[in-house]
Amino acid sequence: MAVAHCHSGPLLFFFLSILFNILPVTFTGSESEALLKFKKSLNDPPALSPWEPGSTPCAKNKKWNGVICEHGIVTGVHLGSLGLSGNIDVQALLELPGLRTLSLINNSFSGPIPEFNRLGALKALYLTGNEYSGPIVANFFEKMQSLKKVWLSNNNFSGEVPSSLGKLENLMELHLENNQFSGQIPSLVQNSLKELYLSYNKLTGEIPNGMERFNKEAFAGNEGLCGEVIGKSCQVNASLGAGAGGGEGEQNGGKVSMAVVTTIVVILSVVLVMIIVMRRKSNDFEELEKEHGDEAVEVRISGSVRGQITGGGAGSIKKTNSSTKRGSNRSGSSRGGTGDLVVVNEEKGTFGMQDLMKAAAEVLGNGGLGSAYKALMNNGLYVVVKRMRELNRMGKDGFDAEIRRLGRLQHPNVLPPLAYHYRKDEKLLVYEYMPKGSLLYLLHGDRGPDHADLNWPARLRIVQGIAQGLNYLHQELTFLDLPHGNLKSSNILLTENYEAVLSDYGFSPLINTTHITQALFAYKSPEAQLHQVSAKSDVYCLGIVILEILTGKFPSQYFNNGKGGTDVVQWVYSAIADKREIEVLDPEIASSQYSIEDMKTLLHIGAMCADSNPNKRLEIKEVVSRIQELRVGGKDTESASLQSMPSLIDLSSG
Repeated sequence: MAVAHCHSGPLLFFFLSILFNILPVTFTGSESEALLKFKKSLNDPPALSPWEPGSTPCAKNKKWNGVICEHGIVTGVHLGSLGLSGNIDVQALLELPGLRTLSLINNSFSGPIPEFNRLGALKALYLTGNEYSGPIVANFFEKMQSLKKVWLSNNNFSGEVPSSLGKLENLMELHLENNQFSGQIPSLVQNSLKELYLSYNKLTGEIPNGMERFNKEAFAGNEGLCGEVIGKSCQVNASLGAGAGGGEGEQNGGKVSMAVVTTIVVILSVVLVMIIVMRRKSNDFEELEKEHGDEAVEVRISGSVRGQITGGGAGSIKKTNSSTKRGSNRSGSSRGGTGDLVVVNEEKGTFGMQDLMKAAAEVLGNGGLGSAYKALMNNGLYVVVKRMRELNRMGKDGFDAEIRRLGRLQHPNVLPPLAYHYRKDEKLLVYEYMPKGSLLYLLHGDRGPDHADLNWPARLRIVQGIAQGLNYLHQELTFLDLPHGNLKSSNILLTENYEAVLSDYGFSPLINTTHITQALFAYKSPEAQLHQVSAKSDVYCLGIVILEILTGKFPSQYFNNGKGGTDVVQWVYSAIADKREIEVLDPEIASSQYSIEDMKTLLHIGAMCADSNPNKRLEIKEVVSRIQELRVGGKDTESASLQSMPSLIDLSSG
């Protein structure tokens, strides 16, 4: 016995030592050292002054800014728009075994791309808006099989697009726009790939087979590309190539043909210039974005906003001469010709088409109803211009009446249109720009410094604002079957103070019936299969948004094909039935000091809104009332409202 006792002491100490070495406290300490080494490789970053020895990056009461933690482990380093530069110490980042996302967008890093390919466990790499340059070796991404999101846009990368990107089986988003990539596009045909932007590079050759599902904007600005997607035949390029490689007679014939073509082009150019000059003498205003306009003028993205693109490449806005009569007022508030910009809400001042044409603009991205541009007007107002091609159900007078009605709406959680431009084949809507962007991007995009502010009080305030705005629309637009019709996180914008404002509402009377089921999210509600959409369909959409905000998951309901994302409704219903609601809550709020009971209550409200039976869904007024009972700053409080709710198991039976 004595011998056994003698040996048990060292053995116990050995196991205790191992246990102590893997405890979070010690583990976090090593992460602190790794982050401090990483900080040391940067050039004097004052924004990282809170990163100090002796402090803990994942402390609940004082997390290091830009550091994302889950269960006390560093999972993300997000340092966007902090003016950072330097030679990044990748070895230090390797000492963060839990690191899954790295975001350094909108900084001043330069030179060749660092050896981020050593971080084999990364799921997301965001380098947009820096000054990285030079080629990226073909096999750079070969050992990064966990990568889902790669954003290298708005840099100066050159050489061929790395072929190893085509071998990333989990890749969902690839942004390479606004670089100097050249050569042919590698095969990027992963089923997982949902977003692809190769625009505004120097790519050449035929777009590979299997990439037809991406729209032409993904390849714009590459003059040497050809393929059915962009409507440019590759046979022409092939025949030119064959002529270049022919004999001396063929080469001489090619020179003669080229001379003839050049002469014709010069003559046509002179005639075109004369026509433009003559038209300018009789027209004061200009139309926006005709597919075959007389004069195309690229609107350059200014340096101050170069890296703020949330999707899509840098764009150009074309402007053409208009047939508007002289004497049309500058604000365009009249109901004049098709060249007018008609102001329907003057709270932010008045402006006309000329003001819009002179504004510096940037592409914000593409949505279900069209593309969006951000522009700075002369009066200092930032606006968003939305190109809506599907709003063709009504003529000009009907369209004017509907948009004016929307422009008169006034509620702090509803964003009214400021102006519109009408043409038969295209409509423009102008809105005030919201500085924090969309809720979709804040929840699922670059989880940078702004995401750290998305705590429980912020999320509850956002939900309350969404519900109040929807309730207002249901009161003001009662004559519509779908007062909103398109409520989802991408159409919920956030002010500087994270107040929610609803956009893209009230369009159901304007969209062609052939496109409406694809264009509006309300038509994804279960009852839409029976063509029975109603105001309760908006409530269903609200339920999806509430569950999205609480779980932090991207809903599969947003996808047209149903593939991808998380079925938040079934996931939450299953958790509620098993009384394990806390498991579906976003860890970033579930691990906070705020009331779990209030979070569970809101989860139940969202689930009831998303019930498959519209008759069992809550009325919007009741939703507002129940959500208002939850206190924004409530901490560790018991919630009585959860007790009073009917069983979700009974509700789901319908």
